[in-house]
Amino acid sequence: MSGVTFNDNARVGNNTARRRGGTVAAVGGGTVGLGAIVVLLFSFFTGTDLTGLIGGGGAPAGTSGGGEALTSCRTGQDANGDDACRLAAASLSVDQFWQERLEGYTPPQLIIVDGATSTQCGAASNATGPFYCPPEQTVYVDPTFFALLREQYDTTAGPLAQLYVLAHEYGHHVQNLTGVMQQHPANGTGPDSNGVRTELQADCYAGAWVAAAGEQVDENGTPYLEPPTQQQITDALAAAAAVGDDHIQIESGGVVNPESWTHGSSEQRQRWLDEGRQGGVNACDTFAVSGQNL
Repeated sequence: MSGVTFNDNARVGNNTARRRGGTVAAVGGGTVGLGAIVVLLFSFFTGTDLTGLIGGGGAPAGTSGGGEALTSCRTGQDANGDDACRLAAASLSVDQFWQERLEGYTPPQLIIVDGATSTQCGAASNATGPFYCPPEQTVYVDPTFFALLREQYDTTAGPLAQLYVLAHEYGHHVQNLTGVMQQHPANGTGPDSNGVRTELQADCYAGAWVAAAGEQVDENGTPYLEPPTQQQITDALAAAAAVGDDHIQIESGGVVNPESWTHGSSEQRQRWLDEGRQGGVNACDTFAVSGQNL
């Protein structure tokens, strides 16, 4: 079965980061810092300006909370058969990857969204796509999003492609922890913008995790994941290409306009994912390269 990526007997239960959202009330107050960059995959597909979610205004913001544990997610076999469990189980591997590489790393919360839920960064649902909310240090994913990706953007969105998306969002969490978001705040659009560099770095971090995906182990020493196959890597690269700004502009019937880019071209996204896969985390300083080499 091509979808099998977890070792069947790997222990993936007792993951306190796994929650099912759906009925979280918008409570609390405060505003999101102007320097924070909220990264939503929805903007990959629509070009929607989402800066209103992170700027200024004094309106009360939603907070995450509640939900229930995914009690049916216990083994790698469970993860192979269910998108929500696959994402929840993979979070253990991604967290372990970063704990081994970043001193002081603290895991984000992962919310598996069922329907819709409110957050400090706006509503989370399959319409908005997976995203990371910096003030909450939380990743939100509705697994039904991947069906939309398959239907609308000509990609298989197989298991490794799904986990690439998750690892990309966790890359934004690392950027938040290390101060990258604060040091390189949003400065508009364009092929050399901070937004594009931030997204490509998160792709690179995801690639670094993909290369090491067979190395993280459960409490018994069993690897969570089997080493990715070439077919699965190709699938992940196809997902990266599908969400390139130029591809989305063409698919939407428009013309390629690099000055409006917020995430990078298909070629860039594939290349930086592969940079991380080949060179690891240290190869991912997208802010150190000139625009023509980005």
